[in-house]
Amino acid sequence: MSESTGDTRLVKDGRPLRVLIIVENLSVPFDRRVWSEAKTMAKAGCVVSVICPKGFNAQKSYEFVDGVHIHRHGMPFEARRASGYPLEYGWALACEFFLSWKVLFARGFDVIHACNPPDTIFLIGGFFKLFLGKMFVFDHHDINPELYVSKFGRKDFFYRLLVLLEKMTFLTADISLATNESYRGIALTRGGMRDDKVFVVRSGPDLNRIQILPPNPQLRKGRNFLVGYVGVMGAQEGIDLLLNAVKVIVEDFRRSDIHFGLVGGGPALEEMKALAKTLGVQDFVTFTGRASDHDLFEMLNTADVCVNPDKADEMNDKSTMNKIMEYMALSKPIVQFDLTEGRVSAADASLYARHNDPRDMAGKIIELLDDPERRAAMGAFGRERIERDLSWEHEAPKLLGAYAALIKNKTNRPKAKNPVTATPQAS
Repeated sequence: MSESTGDTRLVKDGRPLRVLIIVENLSVPFDRRVWSEAKTMAKAGCVVSVICPKGFNAQKSYEFVDGVHIHRHGMPFEARRASGYPLEYGWALACEFFLSWKVLFARGFDVIHACNPPDTIFLIGGFFKLFLGKMFVFDHHDINPELYVSKFGRKDFFYRLLVLLEKMTFLTADISLATNESYRGIALTRGGMRDDKVFVVRSGPDLNRIQILPPNPQLRKGRNFLVGYVGVMGAQEGIDLLLNAVKVIVEDFRRSDIHFGLVGGGPALEEMKALAKTLGVQDFVTFTGRASDHDLFEMLNTADVCVNPDKADEMNDKSTMNKIMEYMALSKPIVQFDLTEGRVSAADASLYARHNDPRDMAGKIIELLDDPERRAAMGAFGRERIERDLSWEHEAPKLLGAYAALIKNKTNRPKAKNPVTATPQAS
């Protein structure tokens, strides 16, 4: 995929393409999509740098891992209300801009690859595009206007601001990467992008990362069954609905043989722990908080059924959830609410409860737990679907193809004079 040889390496102006990925939402390598993208481009011969926040088990300011240069900044603010986001995102943007210059002088970059949320990184991409002729790629992870409504339930000034920032991001982008066809539609309509500049690159699991581990009976807490969940503990993830489903299972269905293991941290974690106590189901639920890959996969490997309680709203209906893919990669049957992209991903690997109905979710969970043959068939279907269609192995060529198109489209563009001469360094 070079501009001259047509091979699988990404080359610009006769040298390896230099890519700077900026992500604020999660630390790398724990952002699984970003890490898969970074490693794929490094394997394609690119010089890859990543700027991200520090996080759980990722406190070093600089690391060189699997061919990728990782620069991390501190993140002292985590917004819990709409009014706090300007402070969080403003701090992150300042750190990202500073580290972008550090990367530019250390090893240089041709492309800024921006991963939202938030939709403010276009300010950095636009600056370097305007003054130094760099290219800008928008990797569309979340539809932030809908995410805002999902969290806060209103369309106010901040919602309108997010729509504007999203529009400016699309206008700045040379190409955009959509995680599914729903997001591609948004890029073409609300984003106003041309059809040939929007590429679908799904967030498929890297099967080399998926750990198949023996079940750990201790995680069942002495009960017959374990239901597993992995993901962020936030307002839109529907953990409150799941806990209400647990209450229905325990009190209405009178089942005391089922335990729930919930893996993940986030702004709503303590609130959800308190809710479990209020509902009287705390003895049936384990909250691990943020966990290592080993602990995460141990919980999921032990689980008999995995759940995705994401609330039925416009954000979740259009979004592809990484947790669904990982459940399927581990051959786990799934219960989730009936959402458009959830069905696209899981198909027959899942049962689908009525929108935001904890009682129906509880019934579907029990239905699967009481039918081991059906669980096995659904799990096998999910694993086969991942291997055949949805793993990162199938998405990596699409990412490289999008970059090849970007390079081809920009080959004849007049080049801005770059005052920085960069040579690769260790940091």
